[in-house]
Amino acid sequence: MLNSQVFIPGGYRFLPCVSQYSAGVAAEAGMRIARVRFSRPVPLRAGFALIGQWLADAGRPLTALCACELRSPAPFTEQGFREFNEIYVGTLSDWGLFDGHTNTVARSNVCPQFEPPPEPGFHAFSYTVPDVAATPSSFVIAGSCESPEGPGDYRDRIVCLGDISPAGLHAKAVWVLGEMERRMAALGFTWAETTASQAYTVHDIHPFLASELGARGAMRSGMTWHLNRPPVVDLEYEMDCRGVYLEHVLKV
Repeated sequence: MLNSQVFIPGGYRFLPCVSQYSAGVAAEAGMRIARVRFSRPVPLRAGFALIGQWLADAGRPLTALCACELRSPAPFTEQGFREFNEIYVGTLSDWGLFDGHTNTVARSNVCPQFEPPPEPGFHAFSYTVPDVAATPSSFVIAGSCESPEGPGDYRDRIVCLGDISPAGLHAKAVWVLGEMERRMAALGFTWAETTASQAYTVHDIHPFLASELGARGAMRSGMTWHLNRPPVVDLEYEMDCRGVYLEHVLKV
């Protein structure tokens, strides 16, 4: 069962998950989450620098960072993904967001089919800002693929491994939708509080778009379908969602 913890320096609650990210975040009382999307992907190091400058200009500490949306050139091998995560969490550790075991920052990391970036980098990020009138609360749920989080390789736990038939993709989507709902429930939210839902796959989702995503409420604010692959080889379907009322686009 997921249980949230309060990250006082950031002004948000988070769901401890794995070392590379938390399962989701929600603003604490008196705070609101804001999201910034880059006009194009920014390489990891330069992206962290831009995020740091944005937070400084907003009068917010580095610990206000609560969610990252990444883009990578192509799906990683399991070992390659572990090596990338070690680099990524290094900066989070420097910023006081990762203590070597627990990571407060939610994340998605996907791979565009068209115009992939030459190296991993940032698509968007979210952070907390003071807002005494922040009602309803805001939240970001981390990306989840069709594989339960845990020790070992993703491949060992993938739902319907290698099955990209309509039935296989449907089973994958059902599992991911359930995980989105589990994470939202742990933070006190449902689809009714979402402002955006995002699906990441290069496969046809129309067969279950209405019967699953629509019927369960995941499309109450529409659905952004990215022709992206999940970050690890053999994963085929990913989703994330959020309830965020303040969003910006930064031209880079």
